[in-house]
Amino acid sequence: MFRHPSNTAKSGPPPDRPPSPAPPPPPRWRSWLLPLGLLLSLVLLLVPNQMEQSRVTDLTYAPELKDKIAADQVQSIEIGSDGHIEGKLKDGTRFESSYPTNLQDPEFTKLLDEHNVEVTAVGARTTLGSVLLSLLPLLLFIAIFIYLGRSARRQLAGMGGLGGIGRARSRVFDAERPDTTFADVAGYEGVKREVSEVVDFLKHPDRYRRAGAVGPKGVLMVGPPGTGKTLLARAVAGEAHVPFISVTGSSFVELFVGVGAARVRDLFEEARKRAPSIVFIDEIDAIGQRRGGQVVSNDERDQTLNQLLAEMDGFDMATGVVVMAATNRPETLDPALLRPGRFDRQVVIPLPTQAERRAILTVHAKGKQLGPDVDLEVVARGTPGFSGADLANLVNEAAIFAVRAGRDILMAVDFSEARDRVLLGRRDSSNALLPDEQRAVAVHESGHALVAALSEHGDPVAKVTILPAGQALGVTEQLPIDERHLYTEGYLKDSLAIRMGGRVAELLVFGETSTGAANDLAGATDLATRMVREFGMSPALGPVGFATGSPMYLGTEEVRSRPYAEATQRVVDEEVASLLREAEQRARGLLGEHRDALDRLTGLLLERETVDGTDVDQVLGRIPGQRQPIGATGHSTTAAPPGTITATPAGTQQPNAPVPGPPATPGGPHPPGAVPDPPGPPPGPPVGEPSPTAGPGGPAVHSPPDAGGPADP
Repeated sequence: MFRHPSNTAKSGPPPDRPPSPAPPPPPRWRSWLLPLGLLLSLVLLLVPNQMEQSRVTDLTYAPELKDKIAADQVQSIEIGSDGHIEGKLKDGTRFESSYPTNLQDPEFTKLLDEHNVEVTAVGARTTLGSVLLSLLPLLLFIAIFIYLGRSARRQLAGMGGLGGIGRARSRVFDAERPDTTFADVAGYEGVKREVSEVVDFLKHPDRYRRAGAVGPKGVLMVGPPGTGKTLLARAVAGEAHVPFISVTGSSFVELFVGVGAARVRDLFEEARKRAPSIVFIDEIDAIGQRRGGQVVSNDERDQTLNQLLAEMDGFDMATGVVVMAATNRPETLDPALLRPGRFDRQVVIPLPTQAERRAILTVHAKGKQLGPDVDLEVVARGTPGFSGADLANLVNEAAIFAVRAGRDILMAVDFSEARDRVLLGRRDSSNALLPDEQRAVAVHESGHALVAALSEHGDPVAKVTILPAGQALGVTEQLPIDERHLYTEGYLKDSLAIRMGGRVAELLVFGETSTGAANDLAGATDLATRMVREFGMSPALGPVGFATGSPMYLGTEEVRSRPYAEATQRVVDEEVASLLREAEQRARGLLGEHRDALDRLTGLLLERETVDGTDVDQVLGRIPGQRQPIGATGHSTTAAPPGTITATPAGTQQPNAPVPGPPATPGGPHPPGAVPDPPGPPPGPPVGEPSPTAGPGGPAVHSPPDAGGPADP
């Protein structure tokens, strides 16, 4: 009979060691041993003294003791250095007395000699109180030592004993997994596809093996904060039918040296036992920072990183273990950690698009009653650059505003107020301003709004208000029709002119400027600098770009030395100044031609305090909602001159539609004159926290001077 040769079947992964039974509790009588011992010691110390004191007679020094000695009734006497006297009478009775050491009575000594009393000198008498007082420092030291010992014992018990210090503080989701699934993650279909492939590979490895594919060793999810990296990991834990081990990067760092590397070894040892399995490390930048880049070396962190590198793709590879990690600081990670074989895939989770924001708002609006005037599509249009966490906060703030108004139903005004509250701060009444300040703010905002409405590439004006919010005394909001991903030179120059609109309006009306233009100028200078230095939009400098480093998702720029000469910097400064002067002249020309519209819009703002884009169009004599900027959906290729009426293309916002406000930087109120941040390089998602435009296509926000006082000169 022919037998087909085959290898011996190998056993699977070793099962987990069953937990040892808990030791039986000690008998209850054992807890009474210490109090009983102390009580017995006190009894043995005090009872004999009390029995002796009951048989001793107390005699006064004078006249009782002297009379006894004179009557020849005292047999012996003991005099202590502290003046206490103990003696024995001839009839056997013991007595006690005290000698006045300060008096130095010579007659007492003479009396003792005359009557042949046996005299003995002894030391000072010790009492129980004096003994305890002398032992008090020692007892205090012993108590502190016992307390420290018990504290260390409790700490070691929390770590699993002395041998558990190096145990990884990971959480294993095996039988009970989180309820979050991919259905709870709105949008990000491409990201979910890449992440789900990892789960599918672990569930069906033979399917990929037949095609010659090798599963990824690691997946690194990067993106701005609040975009749902940890939520996706929780969804993987809910979808996967393999063990999911979750741990944070900071849990590897401990007081003791070498603990981080030991915990990494223990983590992967646990993952190998449960293979195939997924290990998720949140905030991996806590242990994966680039080596050699710190001013002060950190051997403990380097040891932990080296152990992680060896476990992921070292001599002893972790077979069947996929590592998923999340961070918003990819620029700080070590290159050895990012190479193929360790983290084979880097999944960028950008800020959500308009369609994804609409889906995210739908998820967060579940369980809430929305009014008939609430259009989540309009809210999504007005929140470019908002992350998933920002949108969740927006819906929650809208619900809070509805509760304050005594309603259970969320209306469109609640979303508008919530957006202003998130972006700008608490809304105040215009009564907080002096009359001349209120007029200056109205002129400033009218200048921004009119230049935006008259510019060919300017986004439509959504709302203009002079109600202070946070540190902003007024706001002009522009709502784009489409989300932009590329910016033309004409759009950027119009953005510069819009920034200059408030300052130019003040010059035309009052003949002088105020501190309201401080941040307008700062934002315009930054945008013009990037146009010249990074985007090559300067004829004098030519097609040269000195871009900054890699994207920084936390909003800070990488500190780098200037890669060009001082003469080049002089050309950059001259070109920036030229662009700003050109933008100021364009804004002056537009407002000069429509000076009457500037006065009417100023009066309307002083009367109503808040106007929308339809009011701005009516002031200019236009049909509201009929103008579209160049480049918007459905716009004619031939630009119409400013002020002309064009046909309404499909998708244009109607005059009566609720207009949401724009997003801005959640970290604080808008500075005076804030308008869209300069765009980054065309490819790739917007980087950093939501700005006044919150990335490509965001609406502009302009505000006059800070409420705290004038700007620095």
